[in-house]
Amino acid sequence: MSISKKDVEHVAKLARLELTEEEKVLYTEELNAVLGFMDTLNQLDTSGVPPTSHVLDIKNVFREDVVEPSMDPEEVVANAPVAKDNQFRVPKIM
Repeated sequence: MSISKKDVEHVAKLARLELTEEEKVLYTEELNAVLGFMDTLNQLDTSGVPPTSHVLDIKNVFREDVVEPSMDPEEVVANAPVAKDNQFRVPKIM
C-alpha cells in the first residue's frame, strides 16, 4: 500500500490545512516510509507472542477503600472566613 500526493491533499483538506507543494511531496514520502516500516513489521512471525496491552505488568497502586468516620461539620467550617448552616460561604460568581 502506498500514499499518493492526492491522498495527502485530501487529508489536508479534511484537516483544513494549507500545504505547500513541497510539504505535500515531503508528507507523501514520510507517510510512505511509515507504511513501509509497517510492512516490515507485518512480516515478523508473532504467532507465539501473546497479545498484550502493556509491555510491563501493571498493578493497582491505590490503597483499599476503608470506611472511616468523617469530621464533625462544625469542626470543618470552624476556620472558614464566612460560614452559614455548616457550609462555606463564598462570593457570588455571576
